[in-house]
Amino acid sequence: MAGTSTTDAKAAMVTKRLQALQEKREVWESHWQECADYVAPRKADVTKKRTDGDKRTELLFDGTAMHAAELLSASLHGMLTNPATPWFSLGFKDPALNSDDEAREWIEGITETMYGAFNRSNFAEAIHELYHDLVVFGTGVLFIEQDPEGGVRFTTRHIGECYVSEDAYGRIDTVFRKFTMPVRAAAERFGYENLTQSMQKKMERDSYDPVTIVHAVMPRDEGDRDSYKIDGGNKPWASCYVDPEEKALLSESGFDEFPYTVPRWLMSSFEVGYGRSCAMSALPDIKMINKMSEVTIRAAQKQVDPPLMLPDDGFMLPIRTVPGGLNFYRAGTRDRIEPLQIGANNPLGLQMEEQRRQSIRSSFYVDQLILGQGPQMTATEVLQRTEEKMRLLGPVLGRLQAELLQPLIGRVFALLTRQNELAPAPEFMMGMELDIEYVSPLAKAQRAADAQSGAQLFELLAPIAQIDQGILDYVDSDGLAKFMIHALGIPAKMVRGEREVAQLRQERAEQQAQAQQMAEVSQMAEAAGNAAPALRAIDETDVLGSLQAGG
Repeated sequence: MAGTSTTDAKAAMVTKRLQALQEKREVWESHWQECADYVAPRKADVTKKRTDGDKRTELLFDGTAMHAAELLSASLHGMLTNPATPWFSLGFKDPALNSDDEAREWIEGITETMYGAFNRSNFAEAIHELYHDLVVFGTGVLFIEQDPEGGVRFTTRHIGECYVSEDAYGRIDTVFRKFTMPVRAAAERFGYENLTQSMQKKMERDSYDPVTIVHAVMPRDEGDRDSYKIDGGNKPWASCYVDPEEKALLSESGFDEFPYTVPRWLMSSFEVGYGRSCAMSALPDIKMINKMSEVTIRAAQKQVDPPLMLPDDGFMLPIRTVPGGLNFYRAGTRDRIEPLQIGANNPLGLQMEEQRRQSIRSSFYVDQLILGQGPQMTATEVLQRTEEKMRLLGPVLGRLQAELLQPLIGRVFALLTRQNELAPAPEFMMGMELDIEYVSPLAKAQRAADAQSGAQLFELLAPIAQIDQGILDYVDSDGLAKFMIHALGIPAKMVRGEREVAQLRQERAEQQAQAQQMAEVSQMAEAAGNAAPALRAIDETDVLGSLQAGG
């Protein structure tokens, strides 16, 4: 760390940038709070600050939106990053390396090591929370760091703590996080001697008192670092922890890669930084269904326990409406206690509620996630309908691949490389660029139509080939096999590389040539055996002719 003036200037710079980001985010906060109140009450801490364990569902009279959001987030986890099935594979941008057996074996080992790191970490629970934030708030924030015990660790940050900014290409490259932690944890993290005076006083008074800290991750300007040095102060991304109250720098380091992934659900062309969610699109229906449910419940209460009409004279008060209650009235009085008929139309109210629920489910893609299967549907029809429904999520998949999966895999690859967890590449592959291919169920469903087209080609050509074999000359069998393997996402372990295929074909050709040679030798031997008696007969005729001529 440099001198005091330098650290104070950096702390003041971080605080100033934080204030600017806070001003830009203010317009989103009330919207996020409203979405959380009705869709994710457990995360409804944006503009409202509640104590732990406090009730958060006081505004809810209908849970359709809450259940739909949970279903969509769980489905995204299962379709994009399911830990039970492969969801990405590594390859090479050079097509020649993708056909090389040694290169393929190395890249498969790297991929398996990365899957092991994901499965040993807390990735599954962190990514599920990220999907839920995307569905509700439209913006998710995932922090990826090296685990002190080895491997990687993931943490989903609440959107209420984070302030983001984009670069010139619309990519998030700056995240400021404002959070609280016990002062004893701050002393353990940064060292007691690096705490501000107010923090040290809190530490002496009560070590469990919370303190506010800002963690700023932002790109360093080229003039602020020496690219030939590898220490934390010269890495491409700065990491600064600041006390915003006293504008003091607690710690400064850096990252080799941007440690956050900040995907957005949908983006408006004129809005910068934060995304919009399907919860925002469904918010009018969500608020309406809650109000309608409240009114319907009150109407049902009035029908079950209706208000009573009482005569103004003749009854001894109070009126008892409990079971077995006795009410006394003056003898000779003809007035009676009667229920008030309110004329409620419950079926109409329930029908209108169901219309709003269906609209909410459509906003959260419930119709696409749950397949309505009839008893007359064949397996092929079920598969086709599933592929069509999953293909509708294509726009979401494209943005998540670019803003979530690609930087996520790249960051984990870099962390494992620096930890020497990955096997070194062969010498002939040094400097080669890697490529990422997504093989999740959702990606496979979008490519299934191409694979089906290849299968239909064979079905259409088979009857014609029985009449004219020349029609098959239009089909490149090797190219079709490679295309089907790629479209279906078949693992490399299940198929042979081009080198193995060439070797097998060469061996098969040699075997066929050897078999043909042996057949020719056998035919020659058989021909020679058949010709021997004839030769002997010719010889005997020649000898007999000679004897007769001599006699």
